[in-house]
Amino acid sequence: MWKQILTIAALTASVQSSSLAKFALEKVLNDASPIFGDYAKVTNHTAEWMKSYADDTLLVHMNIPGTHDSATWNYTQATQDSLLGITDLNQVTVPTPLSFRCQELSLVDMLNMGIRAFDLRYAFDPTNTTIIFYHSQALLSETATLNDILFGFYQWLDDHPSETLFLSLQDEGSTALYASNDAAVQLALYSALTTPAARAYFVQTKDELGTLGQARGKITLLRRFDLDQLPASYTDNLPGLHFSPSLWTDNSPDIALVYNTAKNLTAYIEDYYEPLTPYGSTAAENIQWKYNATVANIERAVSAAHRDSLFWTWASSENTDTVPYVWPVTQALGNGTNYTPKGGVNDLLVPFLEQQKGKRVGIVMFDFFDQPGNLIETFLSL
Repeated sequence: MWKQILTIAALTASVQSSSLAKFALEKVLNDASPIFGDYAKVTNHTAEWMKSYADDTLLVHMNIPGTHDSATWNYTQATQDSLLGITDLNQVTVPTPLSFRCQELSLVDMLNMGIRAFDLRYAFDPTNTTIIFYHSQALLSETATLNDILFGFYQWLDDHPSETLFLSLQDEGSTALYASNDAAVQLALYSALTTPAARAYFVQTKDELGTLGQARGKITLLRRFDLDQLPASYTDNLPGLHFSPSLWTDNSPDIALVYNTAKNLTAYIEDYYEPLTPYGSTAAENIQWKYNATVANIERAVSAAHRDSLFWTWASSENTDTVPYVWPVTQALGNGTNYTPKGGVNDLLVPFLEQQKGKRVGIVMFDFFDQPGNLIETFLSL
């Protein structure tokens, strides 16, 4: 009798514990939803496209679609209006929302549609206590913290264990009157990336990329930040690849950045985010210059040279040094008029990518990745 009572009690405790864990996860995902999106498990080809690749495939040989400024899908006037009482604490002027928006679908939509590399820009919230996400001075959510977003990725990987993700994290400066990437920010960032959950879900290899099999169900950190305000042991304890901001040449079509000095492992990067076109140049000219830089780096990836190197190309851009300004949406998609007769960079890339079947193009980061509709489909078919 007592044995039965104890068994029932144990089962009840187990059910209660399971329910509590479920409720806790639901709360985290709800808090994350303004950035991560409303979570839903999807099982289709684009959500699990890595299933068709062998475990021994080297990550540097893979074609990885990504998104630039991934969190900006929520950069809307409605969001800024709702957060006005909070953003006023930052004592900065928020840029026009629609002008600097770079995406229109949530992170979970991106995941389910095949995106595997994410670019997130972080800073402390207005109370200087919690890491959240911004675009320039614009706060993108009050509730979605870095930890919340990470748990969204962890849950998605649990549901899609064949996949692997790449997470680029970068400090977003000028987010508040007294904002800085100080020791407190760096310690909070370090803490989020070294929790027991992070240790389980981040690939713990440092300064080197391995095989897909080693990375399935995990995240590779692409660290675009320094921990220069903390002891060196903190930096030594972080996994992933380090791309120091001091070595990342600003607005360059041709960056060669060594991320492993012992083995001389180099990443070849194009991040020509503001084409240096003549003053008064048209949107079509800016689009063409950006397209040329994007294609040049992809062609370097395709070539036989540097076969085992990492190639990272940013197809995203804008230009606020010309009149009228050319915003990210115009650079990526054109504006549907004779002002941009060939469309945007995304439109120009589709026929180019169709010619790269069977070739390595590396990691490519897009703005408005879902347009045109065959862009990511073409990319995933390479």
